[in-house]
Amino acid sequence: MNDLQRLQNLSVPTGTVDCVLDTDTYNEIDDQYALSLMMKSKKCNVRALYAAPFFNNNSTSPEDGMERSYNEILNLLTLMGREADKAHVYRGSRTYLPDEKTPVESPAAKHLASLAMEYTMEHPLYVVAIGAITNVVSAILKKPEIAERIVLVWLGGHDIHWGDPREFNMVQAARIVFGCGCPLVQLPCMGVVSAFYTTEPELKYWLGGKNALCDYLVRHTVEEAETYAKDHVWSRVIWDVCAAAWLLNENNRFMDAVV
Repeated sequence: MNDLQRLQNLSVPTGTVDCVLDTDTYNEIDDQYALSLMMKSKKCNVRALYAAPFFNNNSTSPEDGMERSYNEILNLLTLMGREADKAHVYRGSRTYLPDEKTPVESPAAKHLASLAMEYTMEHPLYVVAIGAITNVVSAILKKPEIAERIVLVWLGGHDIHWGDPREFNMVQAARIVFGCGCPLVQLPCMGVVSAFYTTEPELKYWLGGKNALCDYLVRHTVEEAETYAKDHVWSRVIWDVCAAAWLLNENNRFMDAVV
């Protein structure tokens, strides 16, 4: 891939784009918004949804986190009335990468490695990754030639001036992501995406009462916030939406994109 082609692929695409979403949907409350935005957008032709692993207070292991995320994807599609799209949801990695050369086998990694081969550097597949990037990196390790056939839109890492560079999505496979040669759009967490947040009044005003999906997003976010801020004013960062929004960012309508 020459520099001109790489710069072109790093620019926000115009028109309808083929894309996939790799998401640890049950991890927090923000993946649900990103998934909903992509599925509802006329610009995004979502070819597949991949469940990513996570391990925190909302899971008992990376595998359990992946399974919970898989079920949450199905739940969101039900709320959207998109039953047919459930056929394009794939379970992801049950463990994290053992090293930087060994892929983790999963239906998600297998599907992405195959699907990406249908594309070219002139007409790439957009891979939006908003969780631990095990599935995507495993697909690249399985079939390195897909690196020039995709554009990776990755929410991971922090601002380069942030004191501690470690971040959950980044520690999994950062060297592979930066070294594989794929066009990479990085949306850093702290210091950049951390400025994107919402509040209870905003959610209730803009989303409340619109439909079952919107009511679920509002209720889920408020319930989560009240676990630590009940009876207090709060705001909540909804990080992952920014990765999905980059695809819709013609003329910098949502953010200043620097190539």
